[in-house]
Amino acid sequence: MNDDFLLQIFASRHHPLRIALVTETYPPEVNGVAMTLGRQVADLLARGHQIQLIRPRQGSADRATHNDQLEEILKMGVPIPRYAGLKLGLPAKSGLVRLWQTRRPDLVHIATEGPLGWSALAAAQKLRLPVSTDFHTNFHSYSKHYGAGWLKAPILAYLRKFHNKACVTLVPTESMRRELQLYGYRNVEVVARGVDTVLFDPAHRDDGLRHAWGAEVDTQVVIYVGRIAPEKNLSVVFKAFAAMRKTNPDSRLVIVGDGPDRAMLQTQFPDAVFCGMRSGVDLARHYASADVFLFPSLTETFGNVTTEALASGLAVVAYQYAAAEALIRHADNGMLASFNDPDQFIAAACALSGNPDLVRQIGLNARRSALSVSWQSVHDRFERVLQSIIFKEDSHGQAELAMDG
Repeated sequence: MNDDFLLQIFASRHHPLRIALVTETYPPEVNGVAMTLGRQVADLLARGHQIQLIRPRQGSADRATHNDQLEEILKMGVPIPRYAGLKLGLPAKSGLVRLWQTRRPDLVHIATEGPLGWSALAAAQKLRLPVSTDFHTNFHSYSKHYGAGWLKAPILAYLRKFHNKACVTLVPTESMRRELQLYGYRNVEVVARGVDTVLFDPAHRDDGLRHAWGAEVDTQVVIYVGRIAPEKNLSVVFKAFAAMRKTNPDSRLVIVGDGPDRAMLQTQFPDAVFCGMRSGVDLARHYASADVFLFPSLTETFGNVTTEALASGLAVVAYQYAAAEALIRHADNGMLASFNDPDQFIAAACALSGNPDLVRQIGLNARRSALSVSWQSVHDRFERVLQSIIFKEDSHGQAELAMDG
């Protein structure tokens, strides 16, 4: 009986795990990584696993949760420049070694690659604990947007070294797996992302909200949701909307989110409606009350907003990569443009302008396609990967003991 067969048997059974999860962002912080991790932890707890959540303290009022299943360990952190409300965890190797010597987890899962994540990796290696990592953010792609393009190669080298020390690195799409492998990453596995189709639902459409935006029943509302920052390529949103408005002058543009470029863009485009940061049902109302979703970012590892817009029944226009490449069929449940081809992106957006029947049909197809992207199946896969890592580590340890004997 070979190891692969034994691994399949082991991974198919339910084995409650003690997981130390290390992250530098977590709800109520508002970003895709925090949202994904919050949902992941909730589902792991529901499956009977024990979670030791290690993260920076988010503020003076932040209090750790302690119960039979969830133990939060709050560490020191410092604000991240130009990322209001987010903190970078400080190194804590010695403290983590002491913690894990006392309460040893089955596995350490590191979601972020900052100083806290690096020290967690070093502590786990010292104690010979198996480690899995997430690749959530294209930091190497961000560098050019902040006047530090020369940092791309060093950042790539740092991230590769970090992730290659783990048993496995998890990415959300097959295209990201291929890209990282080209950069020299080893042991890369795909664990996709889900979407909450109960929260993000066309049923949340709100005529009163649309009226507040200056939109009538037949007005085409174009929306962007996300961080308002250089790496999100927002200039393409405004260029696409200007082109769309030539065909359909009654269109409205709504921008949901916040970030360092908001004040500048709000001054530059006074006709656009800037709604600021939204969350929960309020965010769902904003999605569902629009018609077309423009997402021109080129720096995503996935892009949760893409699946949220699809679930909300919007006609999504995006570049053919990340979540859009995985989920959108061009002119069926969304519109795709070749990667970093702004002219094609604008043309795809203009194909929807003033064409309510096409927008409506694409929106219906988008909603149907999102219903198949469940968090349950995503976390089934994540659980199997963790179980497999532990099985392999146990098998390796038993083999070493046999050799020593």
